Amino acid sequence: MPPETDEFRDIVDGDWAGGHIAGKRPTAEEMTRALQVMMTRQCVYSHTPNVGRTYDLVRAYPTFFERYFGSLGYRLMVSPRDQMVALAVPADAPRYDGLFERLRKDETIVLLALRLLWEEALRAHEAGDGGVVDATTDDLVDRIAALTQAPPPEEVRLLEILRGFARHGALRLGERDRVRRVSPLAVLPGIGILVPDSYVKELVLWAGAPAALPSGPKAADNDPGNPSEDASNV
Repeated sequence: MPPETDEFRDIVDGDWAGGHIAGKRPTAEEMTRALQVMMTRQCVYSHTPNVGRTYDLVRAYPTFFERYFGSLGYRLMVSPRDQMVALAVPADAPRYDGLFERLRKDETIVLLALRLLWEEALRAHEAGDGGVVDATTDDLVDRIAALTQAPPPEEVRLLEILRGFARHGALRLGERDRVRRVSPLAVLPGIGILVPDSYVKELVLWAGAPAALPSGPKAADNDPGNPSEDASNV
């Protein structure tokens, strides 16, 4: 669906019948940017920095974005409670793009541990406003150790992994305490999009597999982000 579609032009020209954004109508550049941001970020919040008006545009023109991403096999999810818009891949949907590349094992384990931290806090009614769960890298390391019975990634590698997942809306990473060597983090509700319930059991079984396995299950099935040579970005 190129930007020359009728729906795209109608929104930019102010002729879209499905609603309008408050204030200045979007330019073609803003609409293109919003489409690209959703593809590369997957989970976008009202507070996500450096994404322009992406959140507001998706909220204002959901029908357009649903149709656009639906033609690519993704499902648009809008959560006013969490102030989040996100792309999800329907379970068992066939895939024909290059996103079947696999996460490395340490990345997959960190992603699963984040999902379990978030889920456990929700069940214990310990989540904050908007389904945000406050934790630290120490909490995450403890969860990884309990999950795998193996050493967690080294601190530098762990922070590298977390920064990558933060880009896709799984978490916010705070400033590292150099004395305690711990970083605060907030697990965001987008983790439930990146690691849906249908995927958790498979990951739990796989996380306990021998460390000799070079890569994880196809976690990229839940990721419309940019693939890399060795692992897909979630």
